[in-house]
Amino acid sequence: MDTGQKLSRSVDISERITRELQHRLQIAAERFRERAQKAMQGMQPAAPAWAAWPQYLVDCAQRAVIFWDTLRQRGNNYLEHVQQGQPPVLRFEYETVLDGRTFERPVNYALTRIIPPEGVSVDPLRRPYIIIDPRGGHGPGIGGFKDDSQVGVALRGGHPVYFVIFFRDPEPGQTLLDVCTAEREFVRKVRALHPESAKPVIVGNCQAGWAAMMLAASDPEDTGPLVIVGAPMSYWGGAWRDGEGDNPMRYSGGSLGGTWLASLAADLGNGKFDGANLVQNFENLNPANTFVDKYYKVFANADTEPARFLEFERWWGGYFLMNREEIEWITQNLFVGNQVWKAGAFDLRQIRSPIIMFASLGDNITPPQQAFNWVADVYGSTEEIKAHGQVIVGLMQEEVGHLGIFVSGKVAQKEYTQIVSVMKSIELLAPGLYGMEIRERKVDGKVDYEVAFHELRLEDVVERLNRHQRLDEKPFQAVAAVSEFNQRAYELFAQPFVQATSNELQASASRRFHPLRAQRWAFSDFNPWLAWLPGAAQFVKENRQPLPSDNALRRAEASFADLASATLDYHRALRDALAEALFFHVYGNLFSLYIADREPVPAPQPADPRELPVVKAVLASIDKGGYPEAFARVGFLVTRRGDVPLSRLQDGLQMVKDYREFLPSVPLEQMRRIAGEQEIIATYETDKAIATLPALLPERKERERLLALLERLESDPRVRDDGLTPEQLTMLARVRAVLGAPAPMKEAA
Repeated sequence: MDTGQKLSRSVDISERITRELQHRLQIAAERFRERAQKAMQGMQPAAPAWAAWPQYLVDCAQRAVIFWDTLRQRGNNYLEHVQQGQPPVLRFEYETVLDGRTFERPVNYALTRIIPPEGVSVDPLRRPYIIIDPRGGHGPGIGGFKDDSQVGVALRGGHPVYFVIFFRDPEPGQTLLDVCTAEREFVRKVRALHPESAKPVIVGNCQAGWAAMMLAASDPEDTGPLVIVGAPMSYWGGAWRDGEGDNPMRYSGGSLGGTWLASLAADLGNGKFDGANLVQNFENLNPANTFVDKYYKVFANADTEPARFLEFERWWGGYFLMNREEIEWITQNLFVGNQVWKAGAFDLRQIRSPIIMFASLGDNITPPQQAFNWVADVYGSTEEIKAHGQVIVGLMQEEVGHLGIFVSGKVAQKEYTQIVSVMKSIELLAPGLYGMEIRERKVDGKVDYEVAFHELRLEDVVERLNRHQRLDEKPFQAVAAVSEFNQRAYELFAQPFVQATSNELQASASRRFHPLRAQRWAFSDFNPWLAWLPGAAQFVKENRQPLPSDNALRRAEASFADLASATLDYHRALRDALAEALFFHVYGNLFSLYIADREPVPAPQPADPRELPVVKAVLASIDKGGYPEAFARVGFLVTRRGDVPLSRLQDGLQMVKDYREFLPSVPLEQMRRIAGEQEIIATYETDKAIATLPALLPERKERERLLALLERLESDPRVRDDGLTPEQLTMLARVRAVLGAPAPMKEAA
């Protein structure tokens, strides 16, 4: 392409970015105007309300004392937690099973067993759960932070629960590959402790989600179903819907010039990266909550809110460290490189167990595209998912944010409870991509839930999730190229000097005086100027004179706080919109001018799925196989299509037990792969699929076995109650005929 065409394309890109920026700025202004008008109305109480101003001043002053004392307690809790070595904030008692620090390649991870609380019993024969918390700046424990949590739900379901924790300081030289190796040992230990149980479920939260995927890909023999919660598997993704924020965190790598800053921070930390930096990035995403909302909630509800606030802040204020090698791998392969799904020796297509992906539309740290797009990157088509025998289930929450998806009690009571209850049923799903729907209903005045699975096509899901058809991900290729250049330049020219001048004393001091730590220890009993605060708070609590929250002056106060929050939200919207526009102006043009023409043009997807290489390969084996292939093929031919309610899967579980003598003697994972291949054959070559059944069953004994199964199923009350359609009856007759069975006599009318 000549220079004129490139410049024309650059102008076109700039015009589109400018239109999008104007659109976002308009939306931000409208939202701020609406919130500001509403807040201003509430800040004008009627004249009689001012008669209560003395009582309001007393109440306000008392709440202020309790508020500041709550911050003092937060600081004390932080110091106590640090002195204790920052143990997990689990609500449940636990015992250590394996300590990774004693391994041949030591890591700062350990496997613990959760001790069931009083009144809760677990069955050691039931499938164990292994829950892995994220190591993204904070310490472990968020998965068992409350009674209604991932840990609590699994325990109440009667499952043994194991929790993977980690310690504050990494072991010298440890890498993420070492961590993956250690986690494989943890899984094998759990299997050894429960030899009669099904393979353990692996629950991975956020960063631990993609770590769990790597674990399962490297050790598919031992890992059971995966529950991946809010995990950024495809970090370049974003742009959920028009008019909304475009997930600003994904632009950070480009805005900062790539990964070199993470390396610099680790070098300044004497080889260790401070997780407080990651937490500070999270806080910067939502300044309204960081500086106003969460504190005003404590101030406004000073009599009830401090306990909850202190409990959460104990986890939020626990900052952990990573080795330089770990943070560099994460930034280079995840944040900027976007290669987790194809990192090194980890081929995610090797995973044989079902994968349940849980994301939320309200998550601006791991939006749904980042949680789901990897499926298209790895498999490419629905048919390839089926051919690999993979079951992938997507579950979407509508509104909670990134933290809420882990800690919300409502999410635990609804989504996690249903995931645990249907795990065994999910393993019976035919290979493919499914959406899991949880419908709420009331039965006898109590809330109950109904679960159903809707089979989806990957191509449709990707198109619906990515309104820009993933064209907005192209500039990130330019980010990766610039990042690689900057990283190399830093390593050549600056890193030797930085490392030579860094030492542990300086690194320790910089961590201690990090703003997030300083705001805690500076407002604690460590500060002698606060010696008066505990006594004052105790006096206030004993002489409390609260005003009701619906008091007019209290409402005016709340309106003022909401105006402050709205102002910061407006600031955030402007900041994010401008950052997005700057990002695409810079890297969109870099991609267009220097990379786009060198990028290989992907081969167009064939309009007819029969032309896909994977479909051609499967159809070529239409007359190859034995009883397992015939069983799977006939099963697909005579099964009713459409949505799969949980009740049908539960009936299927019982029927598996009742008809065990007719089932193929192959592992479940292998049977899923066979079922996926036979579904492709039966879908695209139905007539040949039926005609070649005798080639799969050359022995009469095997044919009779399959025909006997069909006869028993047809007379099974559970099948009759569900009702056989005319199409199913016709297909049964064709299968019987080709296998040499006499036609059944029609029942009298």
